[in-house]
Amino acid sequence: GDSVVQTEGEVLLSEGDSLTVNCSYESTGYPSLFWYVQYPGKGPELLLKATKGNDKGRSNKDFEAMYRTETTSFHLEKGSVRESDSAVYFCALSDTVTGTAGGAEHKL
Repeated sequence: GDSVVQTEGEVLLSEGDSLTVNCSYESTGYPSLFWYVQYPGKGPELLLKATKGNDKGRSNKDFEAMYRTETTSFHLEKGSVRESDSAVYFCALSDTVTGTAGGAEHKL
């Protein structure tokens, strides 16, 4: 079935460092892809999404992710992290948002 895989565990960075959180997906079609963020003490919220191949998802907090069909990847990137970005980040695809979602925890 369709799934996503996040390979890293906890990510430790200093303020101003660049961030990449890897996400690869497997799908028989062309799903919509999503990044969710969960800040300490709060519920998950949508960070950004891309609905078709080669789209770039962007957030209002300077995160972005490119939907790359040739590498089946949707890596989350930010050029300069801040302390306020400390959170858990989840990658998901359309067929797993309300079903079985795979992925490791990621913390800054």
